[in-house]
Amino acid sequence: MSKRPRKIYDAEFKRQAVELASDPATTDAQIERDLGLYQGALRHWRAELDEDPAHAFPGKGKLRPDDAELRRLRRENEILRQERDILKKAVAIFSIPPKTGTGS
Repeated sequence: MSKRPRKIYDAEFKRQAVELASDPATTDAQIERDLGLYQGALRHWRAELDEDPAHAFPGKGKLRPDDAELRRLRRENEILRQERDILKKAVAIFSIPPKTGTGS
């Protein structure tokens, strides 16, 4: 049994669907059925739009500015940890006193 391909909706469609759902004469469930959306899609989209209207629905592969900055800082932190570990190993290697009397 194969999975159905996941539907992808653009930001404009989501905004219009949320606006359509603001009409008190219709229910979210009815609009979701009419538009062929999964159950709870409008609630999820409305919450995302209410949270940050300017950066809601950034699109495929794009991050909100705060999330992009957090990702960049985490990556930078990981690189700094790796550099620190390399330096610790180098100090340990070079701090070993040379052996005397080996004949070379």
